[in-house]
Amino acid sequence: MAITSRAVLLTALGAIPVLLVPVTGVALAWGLLVALLCALDVALAASPRLVQVARSVPGSVRLTERTRSTLTLTNRSGRRLRALVRDAWQPSAGTQVNRHRVDLPDGESTRVVTVLVPTRRGDRLADRVTIRTVGPLGLAGRQVSVVVPGRLRVLPEFASRRHLPSRLARLRELDGRTAVQVRGAGTEFDSLREYVIGDDVRSIDWRATARRNEVVVRTWRPERDRRVMIVLDTSRTSAARIGDLPRIDASIEAALLLSALAARAGDRVDLVAYDRRVRAQVAGAGGPRLLPALADALAPVDPSLVETDWPGVVAAVQQRLSQRALVVLLSALEPAPVEHGLLPVVAPLAKDHTVVLASVADPQVAELRTRRGSSDEVFDAAAAERTELERAAVTVRLRQRGVEVVDALPDDLAPRLADTYLALKAAGRL
Repeated sequence: MAITSRAVLLTALGAIPVLLVPVTGVALAWGLLVALLCALDVALAASPRLVQVARSVPGSVRLTERTRSTLTLTNRSGRRLRALVRDAWQPSAGTQVNRHRVDLPDGESTRVVTVLVPTRRGDRLADRVTIRTVGPLGLAGRQVSVVVPGRLRVLPEFASRRHLPSRLARLRELDGRTAVQVRGAGTEFDSLREYVIGDDVRSIDWRATARRNEVVVRTWRPERDRRVMIVLDTSRTSAARIGDLPRIDASIEAALLLSALAARAGDRVDLVAYDRRVRAQVAGAGGPRLLPALADALAPVDPSLVETDWPGVVAAVQQRLSQRALVVLLSALEPAPVEHGLLPVVAPLAKDHTVVLASVADPQVAELRTRRGSSDEVFDAAAAERTELERAAVTVRLRQRGVEVVDALPDDLAPRLADTYLALKAAGRL
């Protein structure tokens, strides 16, 4: 039996005259009256166990976007349903108002809506639905909690998509769709056109010029149908918080932007999330199916507190690639893990493929380097400076082994990696 605040108030009001004039009989009579009224109210209240509950929730939503969880309540109790319904979710599901008052005649149905604004990626699960009914007097009632399963997959935000239009414009220039033509060692012949002032004289096709009696130049376009393999490091280094989010979230943003750009360029994109085993993978998806597949696969991926098995990463990449490709390693540029894990095994990978290591830099380190106000800040600045020197040294060693390094702040990593991809494509290095 659930006692409402109204019943508590009546009991308190009955205690006031007893405090003023101690009369035991009056207090006992008043208590019995309130108890009888509560019992009558419980008897007249609708049974919450006879309320049918069905849940409707979208399959997925992007992080920070709003969605709704809808409960359909059908009153089969034979009495009028006066109830308070609580639709409980995990805290990270971001429920706004999850308590709803319902007044429903017997045999009818109604819907209550709970707005959700998720604050974390992954699968957010619904908790129990609690129904607390009250009688016509509003003094007491019944309560029951029922399990109504619900799962909402929260996809990555993909805030970096704002950088996509400008990179696609650059891609169109590389692809020969505008007046700018690009020639590189690995580009494909596209077409012939009349020479205009400003064209590279080295692109003149002398045979075609002789046949047409006008100067003709060759146009080129970057090679298509290249392979792009993205490796997302999900080890302990990806769990470090950079700003308000884990490092892995910035890496996911970079992976999504690069994938969208590469797919529009006609390249094939595969992805594997790895630490000591495969956590997620996407292969064979292309066109409009690629980004939804990537977002769905990466949504539940969280860091694991283990060291990366870099020999296993290299073996997984080589197993999936049979031709030269662009291999993008989204990992941390931390000196110790790189020196003891990645450096010993990256040279053979860089020999067979174009390898790019993309890492998230911590803006707090740069901030610490500038502080000199106290002795503690001087020591912090010295430690930050040493960290940057070690990162620079390991960057040099990676480049000596043929690895391109992109080290950028969280908001800059995705566009910087996209620019690196375009530069490699323009140079014919894919």
